[in-house]
Amino acid sequence: MIQRPVNRVEPKLPASAYKTYELAAPVATHWRKATCAEIDCPRYLNGWRVHVEQIGPELTHDAKTSGRRWHELRVAEGQTYLVFEAGQPCFQVSEHRKRIDRPELYVVRDGDWRGNPRRTEARRHERPEHWVEDFAEHQGRLADAHGKG
Repeated sequence: MIQRPVNRVEPKLPASAYKTYELAAPVATHWRKATCAEIDCPRYLNGWRVHVEQIGPELTHDAKTSGRRWHELRVAEGQTYLVFEAGQPCFQVSEHRKRIDRPELYVVRDGDWRGNPRRTEARRHERPEHWVEDFAEHQGRLADAHGKG
């Protein structure tokens, strides 16, 4: 997976002046491994192909001996593909995840993406409406402070 660089505006205040509201569903507790069929993986549904000249001999050998059904397609010089049939697990099956039926975590932390300099404990709301109310009250306090100058 290619990650794009994060583009953040440099904050004018220290991290201690911020509060972070997070709605989370961590992979470790809210997701489970899944099959290609369970997540409607496009490679599983439609099949896929691998460009042999781009992956090298070792990965080509691994693909050919993976136990999956395939045939070789030579399009032109330097354009050879292993074409894998639909209906079988793709090579990314170990990365597939499916959400389990567990409510999200509603968390409030002091600080921002730079950290929590006061090292205060995060607060976890049990009900989403309490998290929303906390957020609204915080916004109200900010608006009052801004109004006072």
